[in-house]
Amino acid sequence: MADTVLTELTASNLFDLTGVVAVVTGGGTGIGLMMSSTLVANGATVYIIGPGQEDLDKICNIYNDQCERLNKPGRMYGIEGDIRQKSEAVRLAGEVAKKEQHVTVLFNNAGVHSATCPMPPIASAVEYRNKVFDTVTEDAFDYNLQTNAIGPYWMTFAFLPLLEKWKGSPLGGRFAPQIVMTSSMNGWTKDPATGGFSFPYLMSKSAIGHATSSLAHQLLPLGIRVNGIAPGMFATRMTAGPDATDATGASYFPPDKAHDFDVPVTMRGDHGPVAYGTTKDMGALVLFLVANWFVDGETVLIDGGTLLKHPSSY
Repeated sequence: MADTVLTELTASNLFDLTGVVAVVTGGGTGIGLMMSSTLVANGATVYIIGPGQEDLDKICNIYNDQCERLNKPGRMYGIEGDIRQKSEAVRLAGEVAKKEQHVTVLFNNAGVHSATCPMPPIASAVEYRNKVFDTVTEDAFDYNLQTNAIGPYWMTFAFLPLLEKWKGSPLGGRFAPQIVMTSSMNGWTKDPATGGFSFPYLMSKSAIGHATSSLAHQLLPLGIRVNGIAPGMFATRMTAGPDATDATGASYFPPDKAHDFDVPVTMRGDHGPVAYGTTKDMGALVLFLVANWFVDGETVLIDGGTLLKHPSSY
């Protein structure tokens, strides 16, 4: 008896995702690639959604070639699409439905960051208006809110039928259907420095952070869970720059890259302390959320203790 229990509780059994079907928006870069590569490494079939088919295909080929070489069952497929549009969400769900009978988990991960505001050199109403009002356009708010908050709403409801069908699948009793929102520590921060001084970004992440628990409540009758991930500093094109990318598509921080806030939790890296999250950190959280039935309506903060030092409402 005990040997059965111990076998079932091994990491290889708890997190064996063979047969799982996942959809990851923004899954070809940054945190999305951390998610999709972790899912594929553990046996899942993953559909990554992004703005360019050529770029998606390149990433898929890198990981699928290695899965074949290592005889791993996981596979990755790219679908070009713009998640900001309601019609696109419907089309993307239809594209996945042509290939799959169901979806286990939808990661609403795609995100943008724009309209950084230079902070006023002196505290005066005129300077604040010059720096924080005049420099921000209406389009910047539309761009951030549509991508970071409204797009996930369209995607969530467009994919509901595929998520509901997962419950009738052979593995439906093992993994519950779920939607995972990528919000940000910046949905709760009170210090705009942690969000790159972009109020359109900060407000969009606040919106999706609250929407996570609201949608979880709304979808209780369907048995579809909604949870969130609130990352702090991770290497992405947004934080490290578009050129800081390695041969696997993963982003990295150049040695001289500095941040405008403290990350108190560090780990030992090859070249000294590392004050940012890694693919292993994000991957471990992704596996936990997929495998765990008993968490619903929660957003997990994974920020290296940043909000312990900077004022927040988390």
